[in-house]
Amino acid sequence: MLKGGDIRIGLVGLDTPHCLYFIKILNDPANSEYVPGGKIVAGFKGGSPDIPESISHVDEYTRQLSANYHVKIYDSMEALATHVDAIMIESIDGRPHLEEAKHIFPFGKPVFIDKPLAGSLHDAIEIVRLGRHYAVPFFSASSLRYRPGMAELKGAGLGELRGAFSYGPAPLEPHHPDLYWYGIHAVEGLYTVMGTGCQTVTRTHTEDSDVVTGVWAGGRVGTVRGMRNGIGSRQYGVIAFGANQVRQDLQAQTYRPLLVEIIKFFQTKVSPVSPTETIEILAFMEAADESKRRGGAPVSLADVLKANGNF
Repeated sequence: MLKGGDIRIGLVGLDTPHCLYFIKILNDPANSEYVPGGKIVAGFKGGSPDIPESISHVDEYTRQLSANYHVKIYDSMEALATHVDAIMIESIDGRPHLEEAKHIFPFGKPVFIDKPLAGSLHDAIEIVRLGRHYAVPFFSASSLRYRPGMAELKGAGLGELRGAFSYGPAPLEPHHPDLYWYGIHAVEGLYTVMGTGCQTVTRTHTEDSDVVTGVWAGGRVGTVRGMRNGIGSRQYGVIAFGANQVRQDLQAQTYRPLLVEIIKFFQTKVSPVSPTETIEILAFMEAADESKRRGGAPVSLADVLKANGNF
């Protein structure tokens, strides 16, 4: 640890703007959103040549982290892991996350894996198995889960939760299942309110939008609307439907609450989001793809999980 007890954090995958947002909040006490307790001190470049959003930014983000924040860049994940107390897998591409976990988990240090947990449900399940094998504390989450106001959606006065509606951007990326790339934020917003227990998923797909409806145990209904190709498609929101009230979260997006949870997790090594819930979120999105392939027919999450090996 650093002087004063700050946790030394290493970043794996320097191809996402999250790296720059996160280091400004964690390393700069003058920042209005500053979160104490940990400092980013090390990085491993990574990068995916077949994804423009990755390869076009990795060198510039690496340069900024090194020049502006004195982050030491290591040539291997193993070298990085030996010089830090905790690790954040930040690769914007979910596909290398399993391989990155294979390099990192044997060191036994707590790991945060940025969304998506993996590039496929099969790989996500393998990461969970690997974590259990090495007894490594880890978790993955969207920043939308900790958006201010989310907890209030299920607060006193709402009554029995009957369902929820979550919306947000859902641009597509050809190497990932459709909702994995960005729609995962809206899906995680839905799960933050609904919790686990979705049984079937149905999807309607057009060029500009996706509407994915899940039926939960007990007849609760949760819906995600993913939007593309317009200014309105950049907005987020979650609505909770209770027996007594309908409530809506429209507060601004901020990374600070997520980083508060990550630092707390690095300190306690207790994950705030269970692997079971994260896997169900990915299974929900995988089932949405299958429903699209079947022309909008309902798809069972249990069948999707069984087809990918369960866990």
